[in-house]
Amino acid sequence: MQQGLYSFLLVFLGGGLGSISRYGIGLLTLPMQTRFPVATFLSNALACLLLGVLVGLQMKGHMDDTRRLLLATGFCGGFSTFSTFSAETWNLLQDGQTITAVANIALSLTIGMLCLLLGLKLT
Repeated sequence: MQQGLYSFLLVFLGGGLGSISRYGIGLLTLPMQTRFPVATFLSNALACLLLGVLVGLQMKGHMDDTRRLLLATGFCGGFSTFSTFSAETWNLLQDGQTITAVANIALSLTIGMLCLLLGLKLT
């Protein structure tokens, strides 16, 4: 039971730090906001890059469960935001911004995968 509670606390702490960081990215990118959701795009790309590094470290045996729960599950889970990506893309479609919505989908998936691969390569 102790290990289970400890795991939940690690994910909770990491998720909170990730969420605060995500909010900070939103504030920092306010001057850059256009119809394209820059903050969400940037947060998701950075989360994919970090997750790639973390997965690479875990694959090489350089990451224990404590760090994995705190950083990969918690921080990356709180920092990245698929639900916001989906809602923003839906809003773009509703506003008749079909090209921007499709660009958001294509760029987010492509850049996300490239960032994940880059993170893996860095380790």
